[in-house]
Amino acid sequence: MGQKIHPIGFRVGIIRDWESRWYSAKDYANWVYEDYKIRRFLKKDLPKRRPDLASAAISRVEIERAANRVEVTIFSARPGILIGRQGRGLEEIRQALVHLLDPTYRWRAARDKNARPNVEVHVHVQEVNEPDKDAQLVAENIAQQISRRVSYKRAMRQAILRTMRAGALGIKVRVAGRLAGAEMARSEVDKMGKIPLQTIRADVDYGFAEAPTTYGNIGVKVWIYRGDILPGQKVEEESREVTPVVPQEGERPAGRRRRGRRGGRRQRGNVDAETS
Repeated sequence: MGQKIHPIGFRVGIIRDWESRWYSAKDYANWVYEDYKIRRFLKKDLPKRRPDLASAAISRVEIERAANRVEVTIFSARPGILIGRQGRGLEEIRQALVHLLDPTYRWRAARDKNARPNVEVHVHVQEVNEPDKDAQLVAENIAQQISRRVSYKRAMRQAILRTMRAGALGIKVRVAGRLAGAEMARSEVDKMGKIPLQTIRADVDYGFAEAPTTYGNIGVKVWIYRGDILPGQKVEEESREVTPVVPQEGERPAGRRRRGRRGGRRQRGNVDAETS
């Protein structure tokens, strides 16, 4: 019985790049496990600690290493939620990753104020400009709707129409589990356009998510065909890096200027008194 290979792993090294870029001879196993812990923390543990980050829509995480320096790039459809006011949210994430990769740093810092971590972590945020063409974000969106008791057929159809309107050449969505609370689990597929799975030059994005329901978990798989990549080229996501804006010393942070009603009324009363 034929099975379907992972569309991204099938194209890595040809039209897609690796999401972890580093080389190590002795620490290979440790670094692989650290990369797993970083991604698990950002996708699962962090939203549990801070529920406001659950809607950050993180698509993927890329990691680069050089000696004791770790560069973490987070691709998100809502970067402002991660960065926070004046970059405080990004700094909290960086500190949490430092403690995750160097568990003894907290103990050493308590004994010595000048102690430094054994690993240098830098966190960057890239904005995903077209979230409707990102398979992981589309899958998570469908899963969230199913968890909120929205009809799975309606969620699938709306996601397909939005993706095709965004300029995709094809999309396929597959949901599996106890759909609509049925006693026997089954799977349903809905698609539009074409999905050339065996054409290596075809830029096929893939995403998977799970929707927890009272009847059990429902799996959601999404394939999106975004066009062909010519020889010598690689997939370049349409994204831009977002940097937090920190006001200078003595400068008031940007924001809406609030004006109370009482102050406005008093001002008008004073003007009327002067004119009279």
